[in-house]
Amino acid sequence: MEPALPSESEIKLDLSNEALESLLGSDLLGEPDEALQQSSTYFETDDRRLSEKGFSLRVRSTGASHVQTVKASGPAKSLFVRSEWETPLEGMEPVLDHTSPLISEFGPELEVEAAFNVFIERRVWNIELNGSRLEVVVDRGAVASGNRRSPVQEIEVELKDGDPKDLFVFIRKIDAIAPFRFGIQSKSERGLALLDRQQFMFKAERLDLERNIKASTAFREIAASCFRQFRLNEEILLQRRNSEALHQARVALRRLRSAFSLFKPLLTGDEPSRLQGEIRWLAGVLGEARNLDVLLMKAKDSDLRAKLKDARNTAYGDAVEALESARARALMLDFNEWLQCDTDRAGGGGATSEDASASEFAAKALDKMRKKLKKHGSALAETDDEHRHQVRKDAKKLRYAAEFFGSLFDDKRGARRHRKFIAAMEELQDHLGALNDLAMGPDVLEQHGLADHPARDSVISHDDKNALIGMAQSSVDEVIDTKRFWR
Repeated sequence: MEPALPSESEIKLDLSNEALESLLGSDLLGEPDEALQQSSTYFETDDRRLSEKGFSLRVRSTGASHVQTVKASGPAKSLFVRSEWETPLEGMEPVLDHTSPLISEFGPELEVEAAFNVFIERRVWNIELNGSRLEVVVDRGAVASGNRRSPVQEIEVELKDGDPKDLFVFIRKIDAIAPFRFGIQSKSERGLALLDRQQFMFKAERLDLERNIKASTAFREIAASCFRQFRLNEEILLQRRNSEALHQARVALRRLRSAFSLFKPLLTGDEPSRLQGEIRWLAGVLGEARNLDVLLMKAKDSDLRAKLKDARNTAYGDAVEALESARARALMLDFNEWLQCDTDRAGGGGATSEDASASEFAAKALDKMRKKLKKHGSALAETDDEHRHQVRKDAKKLRYAAEFFGSLFDDKRGARRHRKFIAAMEELQDHLGALNDLAMGPDVLEQHGLADHPARDSVISHDDKNALIGMAQSSVDEVIDTKRFWR
């Protein structure tokens, strides 16, 4: 019973019920070629080893047939390409033998148990477009674990044969009818979220770049990872207006902008600059709300807190409005099409001398950024707030690059040095961030008409500024003295 080994190239879209009804009522799809009722059971180990390694295992029942599917999808890889192995079964119990990639990965002693179920009403369309063959699937249903349920309402557009650009040609047809967001959570991830305590924010996931890949491929994997972090937090922000989700969504956008800057020699044409400008706009809107969150954390005076909360609620309303705008939707669509399809310009210029191995590119880039931080951060006490803000930006770029490239230097010595380097960078960012909050506080208060509030000094006191500058300087020196993990 040999499993198939295809590689999916598909895009998942999340839609509201109203948007999905609009699409189904339009002329774009027509009558489905197939309508199915599916029931799937997902299996896990008791310590969640499968999901931690980027695998999922399910057995799906469609009518009288049963199919076991193993999927591999590390979050650092392309959002739209997954490896999967399918095996027909006699019943609903998984079969783990020598043909399963799970045995190769985890060993013959692997034991799994049912974790959650997915019940889906699926409709399928087979579409030909510009010579390409697409499969369009609409799934409606729920993920269930005990008495917990999470609704599923999504579209998957899969390229069966042809040009990946045609995926986006069709998706733009959908966008003209019904607004959507790119789906980044699999049904397996939705199920695992039901099992765990609900998360209210997502930090950046570890990137596992293969050592022998080109710098261009590294860029695409890094950018996809940043987008995934953004979308995970955007979802929470839209539902709950949670401050940590907003902060991490903004961090994801900053990391994405840093990736564009870092790989600039590989990104030709006008589109990267335009996309960066749009990402900067969106990050700026989120930044207005974040600035108020920072002041609120310090405010103790009840009247000042009340006024800051009112301003914060308005800023969060602006952030949600921006995220739901046609401009933001166009940005997400343009960015993903450029990243996935425009390989000559999305870091795919393999013919250029700049497209070296990722390891070589990383070492040169990290050296350059470290040198820049050393130069700009040599005398923080003798400069002004604007210069220290530039040092903060230098430090962020170096920190993000160190996180992007850590897996390329993960031998025993490299991993040890990387941990120490990141720890030193975190301490530096904390001190520079505190200094930036002091510098920004008066401007934020003035922007919201609170510059003369009697309690203003409680949130922007400068009593500890000199001490913070001293600690920041020590942290810069510590980073420069820390051994480079990439050499």
